[in-house]
Amino acid sequence: MTHADTIPAHEPALPRSVDHNRGLSPTAPLTWLARGWRDLWTKPGLSLAYGLGVTLLSWAIVYAMFHFGWAQILFPALAGFLVVGPLLATGLYVKSRKLAAREQVTLFDMLFPRGGMHLFFVGAVLMTLMLVWVRAAVLLYALFFGWRAFPGFDQVVSTLFTTPEGLAMLLVGTAVGGLFAAFSFAIGAFSIPLMLDRGKDAFSAMGLSLSFVTNNTPATLVWAALVVALVLFSIGTGLLALVIIFPLLGHATWHAYVAVRGE
Repeated sequence: MTHADTIPAHEPALPRSVDHNRGLSPTAPLTWLARGWRDLWTKPGLSLAYGLGVTLLSWAIVYAMFHFGWAQILFPALAGFLVVGPLLATGLYVKSRKLAAREQVTLFDMLFPRGGMHLFFVGAVLMTLMLVWVRAAVLLYALFFGWRAFPGFDQVVSTLFTTPEGLAMLLVGTAVGGLFAAFSFAIGAFSIPLMLDRGKDAFSAMGLSLSFVTNNTPATLVWAALVVALVLFSIGTGLLALVIIFPLLGHATWHAYVAVRGE
């Protein structure tokens, strides 16, 4: 007698587990970048306008931090940009999706995508993660430096790398920030493309995104490293390079999603 014979006829068999491992090579992200570059320069005005908008918004936020005396949270906020980046790139996913389907795409389509409350909910989760990370960074500074005032940007490097408190905070902060970054990347990397493409609800999309990332670790780890490297390069240019790099990463993320989604 087999196991199937012991299951009563009126009880359906349990569904088979779904395998999300696509066997992707660690070099696959280079292909995603190449396809994202192609989408960027197909109707480039749309992507460059989008990238310029994100850059101007970023400059405005940085200016506001200095204007209102919040300069001490600049570095955590720049790190938090990686957390909310998938939300900001929603319009770029729309363009890549429409290009693949050979549909007409407009800036209006990119700025006002369909997604409803589920898209808003994922955005709220990512924004909350960013705010929690910024708050955690402030608490870490207080933990290691007490009530000592922020030393100013001209002394940040020496404070972090030449004092015991700075080195300890750098070590702990990197570990804590890495946990925030890993979790936010796992649930946010492909959740919004899933909602746009398959109409998934927010919880299902975040769960599937987590599964896609963890089941394709070699490729997604390289992809995450490339994203961080390109964003750091943009920061090094005073965010000016973000005009091109942000739409490139947005379009490439769509192709990353197509690769891990399968058919």
